[in-house]
Amino acid sequence: MSSPAALPVPETGPFSTDIVMAPTSGASTSLPVPEHDAAAGPARKPRAVATTAELRAGDVAVTTDDGRMTKAGLLSLIIRNSETGVAVVDRFRDVVLYNERATELGMVRDHLLADAVWDAAKEVLDTEAETRFEFSPEPTALGFMSTGRAAAPSVESVRCLVRLVAHDDERYAVVYGSDDTEHSRVEATRRDFVANVSHELKTPVGAIGLLTEALLESSDDQQSVEYFGHRVLTEADRMGKMVNELIALSRLQGGETAVFETVEIDELISGAIDTATVSAEAAGITLQMDTPSGLVVRGDRVLLMTALSNLVVNAIAYSPAKTTVSISRRVTVADDGRHMVAMAVTDRGIGIAADDQERVFERFFRVDKARSRLTGGTGLGLAIVKHVAANHGGSIGLWSKPGTGSTFTLCIPRDLTPEIEPADSDSDPLTAPASDRPNQPKESIR
Repeated sequence: MSSPAALPVPETGPFSTDIVMAPTSGASTSLPVPEHDAAAGPARKPRAVATTAELRAGDVAVTTDDGRMTKAGLLSLIIRNSETGVAVVDRFRDVVLYNERATELGMVRDHLLADAVWDAAKEVLDTEAETRFEFSPEPTALGFMSTGRAAAPSVESVRCLVRLVAHDDERYAVVYGSDDTEHSRVEATRRDFVANVSHELKTPVGAIGLLTEALLESSDDQQSVEYFGHRVLTEADRMGKMVNELIALSRLQGGETAVFETVEIDELISGAIDTATVSAEAAGITLQMDTPSGLVVRGDRVLLMTALSNLVVNAIAYSPAKTTVSISRRVTVADDGRHMVAMAVTDRGIGIAADDQERVFERFFRVDKARSRLTGGTGLGLAIVKHVAANHGGSIGLWSKPGTGSTFTLCIPRDLTPEIEPADSDSDPLTAPASDRPNQPKESIR
């Protein structure tokens, strides 16, 4: 095969225009194609990849005798260190060249070309038209061999492009692969989200339709008209609340927040108590809070008020009558040494089972679906709290025991400006160790 024309390089350039193959011991510098019977036609079964097919550092000379880098050496470095997997295969399914990234992506594994990759490559060799496809690599047994348990695949989806290259009678399919795992996960999350939203909106929309029909049929009965009219308003309010919370959640996930300002924790807690007073009285719940602390944080006042109010409303919804929902505040120190203001909302309600505690911050998850429908919950309140905490560099913690109650602890970094001296943890009661229950969060989700 004749050498390709050299790219024009200025005389003072750092690269040599000569392509020099390194005289490696026992290794041929030509493409390592195994022997096969050309009359037999393309291979149908996978064939072991030759060990010389992997592109290695010693395959070409990186520099010339006068110390300049060769084009062949530069190209070899680029392909070997590329984030894109590259595998070259002929019509006999022989892999004649590949880089290490191709093995990491599962395109070439255990010295064999993946079946999905070969199917696409064969189509290109037959039709001479480039093609794109995606495939999921086969799980590897390496994690099981070392740990005794199956390892989660680090690469779940690979996006590939296959193109034909030819010279005289030689034809090869070049497969380029890139890790598409993150995009696939985002798309799966989006599909689940759309499905959940559609399901959740279908309930109030269907209820409004049925109630409207009943309202029209009862037009001559004033009492029925008022009853069905109030039910329509309830379902409409529920749907409007859900749409507003979806918009708020979408903005939070996109990182949209206002310019942070100084927020007084005492004012925040008082506002949350005032907002929830009416619903608490209607449910026969007593609201309590500890003494003012003078603590301040920096953040979005509206978002912090929304998050704390969601925690209080959630506590009221899952508490029986004649019980108490309390809010306390204190200073804690995070694992990274930051001073955090912890606002704990405690109820004496039904509690949350251990299996459900990891899911309560998911969108549309409800511990008690019947109670949630009764109270008009959307299943988005705690998801909003989680994202508010994350956008403020904080965390949300949960302690709960079925039949005893729950404590949700919202931690936001404390504002330690020069005007506000850090408290001494040995003398400040706000930094004293918390009891096991209710203010100590069992789990923190950042």
